[in-house]
Amino acid sequence: MRLDKWLWHARFFKTRTLASRFVEKSRCRIDGRTVEKPHAPVAPGMVLTFALGPSVKVVRVVALGERRGPAPEARTLYEEIH
Repeated sequence: MRLDKWLWHARFFKTRTLASRFVEKSRCRIDGRTVEKPHAPVAPGMVLTFALGPSVKVVRVVALGERRGPAPEARTLYEEIH
């Protein structure tokens, strides 16, 4: 699944366009490698690191969503790493 689509499904962004722009302009990392393309592939088990607001999010992808569902469903797509 594309990174921007997964970020949108996991409800880190309100629209897929915002997620896409964020990946292009900000530094996102997948398993420690910097990614600048919104179409970068994401799979379960990968670790994503990105700055969101004043905090840095480090999450492990648990599942790929089939749709953008409600927040409780979106939280099942990832687990936060502290």
